[in-house]
Amino acid sequence: MSEPDPTLRPDRRPEDADRALRPQSLEEFIGQAEARANLRVFIDSAKMRGEAMDHTLFHGPPGLGKTTLAQIMARELGVNFRMTSGPVLAKAGDLAAILTNLEARDVLFIDEIHRLNPAVEEVLYPALEDFELDLVIGEGPAARTVRIELQPFTLVGATTRLGLLTTPLRDRFGIPTRLQFYNVDELHEIVTRGARLMGTPAEDEGAREIARRARGTPRIAGRLLRRVVDFALVEGDGRVTRALADMALTRLGVDHLGLDGADRRYLSLIAESYGGGPVGIETLSAALSESRDALEEVIEPFLLQQGLIQRTPRGRMLAQKAWTHLGMAAPRKPDQAGLFE
Repeated sequence: MSEPDPTLRPDRRPEDADRALRPQSLEEFIGQAEARANLRVFIDSAKMRGEAMDHTLFHGPPGLGKTTLAQIMARELGVNFRMTSGPVLAKAGDLAAILTNLEARDVLFIDEIHRLNPAVEEVLYPALEDFELDLVIGEGPAARTVRIELQPFTLVGATTRLGLLTTPLRDRFGIPTRLQFYNVDELHEIVTRGARLMGTPAEDEGAREIARRARGTPRIAGRLLRRVVDFALVEGDGRVTRALADMALTRLGVDHLGLDGADRRYLSLIAESYGGGPVGIETLSAALSESRDALEEVIEPFLLQQGLIQRTPRGRMLAQKAWTHLGMAAPRKPDQAGLFE
C-alpha cells in the first residue's frame, strides 16, 4: 500500500517547531472562538484575584492548538511555562523534581496526559488538590513518608484520547475545554498570516485552496503552506496563486478533499473489489498489507468525519459521497420485491 502521506497527518513532526508561526496572544489566535472567550474570562479572573488559575484540560484531535493555547495562557498570566509529557514522567521522583521547582502560579503543561504512569498519577492527585506531595523515601523497615509543600500552580493537560483518562484524574480539572476542527475561513486566515510571516505573499484564492485541503487542522495547513511556498520559489514567481497551489498540492498527491494516496487506495479497494462493502476490517488489513491499528487510527478517522465511509456491525461500507468522489456509480441494491411471491 502507498504509505499514508505524513504531510497530511496531524502528528507532530520535526519541521513543525517553527515558533514564528505560532500566535503569541489570545487576540492573535484564530479560531476556537468559544474556548478563547472562556479562557479570557478565567485568565482575567485569576489575575484579579492574584491566585493560580484552575487546572485546565484541553482535549481534541492532534494539531488543533492545545500546546499553543497552554503557552498563551502562561504568557497572558505573566508566569513561567514548564512543559513535559506523560510518557517522560516514568517515576514519581521525576514529577516531584518538576513540581518542587515551580514558582507560585506557574503553568505546568503535560502533553499526552492519558499516557501517565499510574504510580505517577497517584502522586499527582494530592498535588492538584492540596498543593502537597506525599512521597515514600527508603525501602523496607526504614521507609518513611515525607510531605512536601508546593507553591500553588496551574496544571494544563492535553490529550487526544479523553476516553483513556481515568475518571479521578479527569474530575480534578476545573476547566475542561474541547477544541474543534477549524472551518475553511479560519484556516484561510491562518494560511494568509503564515505566508505573510514567511515573507511569501499569498493571493486570496491561493490561500483558500490550501485551506480547503488542510483537513480542518492548522498544523496540516502550515505544513502544506511550506511545501507550496517551496514550489512557488522554485517553479513560480515567489507568489502563492490558486493555480500554483493547485499544481503543487496535486503533485503532492493531495486532492480537493484533502485525501492522500493511502486514503484513495482504501476507498478504491472497497469500491472495486468488494462492491462498496460491507467488508471486514481484517480483510481490508490483509488486502492493503497494513495493520488493523494503522487503518483504524490513521486512515479511517478523517474518512468517517467526512462521511465517506460507514462503520457497521458487518464491516466497512462506502457512503454515497465516496462514490461521487471516486467518480463511480454506486451499485444498485438487488430488488427484493419478488422474494416472497
